[in-house]
Amino acid sequence: MEEALRQAWDNLFGRVDGPMSFRLIIQPVVATFLAIRAGWTDAREGRPIFFWTLARDPTQTRVMLRNLWRIAGKVFLVALVLDVIYQIIVLHWIYPVQALIVATLLALVPCMVVRAVGNRIVAIAHRRQPTENKEVPRADSRDLSSKPEAIEHPRQPNKTHPR
Repeated sequence: MEEALRQAWDNLFGRVDGPMSFRLIIQPVVATFLAIRAGWTDAREGRPIFFWTLARDPTQTRVMLRNLWRIAGKVFLVALVLDVIYQIIVLHWIYPVQALIVATLLALVPCMVVRAVGNRIVAIAHRRQPTENKEVPRADSRDLSSKPEAIEHPRQPNKTHPR
């Protein structure tokens, strides 16, 4: 058992150098890009932080995991396939558990972490925006909303004043 764990550990960290090591950079970058987009969308739609919802609201777990799969599923599958190819080339065998660990670390973990950060940044920006752009009514402005005939629409001529 100890030998199997040591071999698994060596196999996992042996992927850092050697053939196909570019995927260790490309896949987290793609997952990060997709996660930023998803985090911004979550924040704009007022959804809570992804990981927080998973941890605090177990009733939402299925929906949240389905959403995660929609965002990072393709990256996860590509990471899985590339790791299997790596294992065949270098290790001459397929270790499914190791492939799942590597794919999870390269695709799902960056997606969850970065999505939360992106959500938080956009949520903070949206909270600050209304206070910075708040219009202060001027003393000489008047409320025309009570008089619908006095409002002039650009496509409809004002019927109270002939032109």
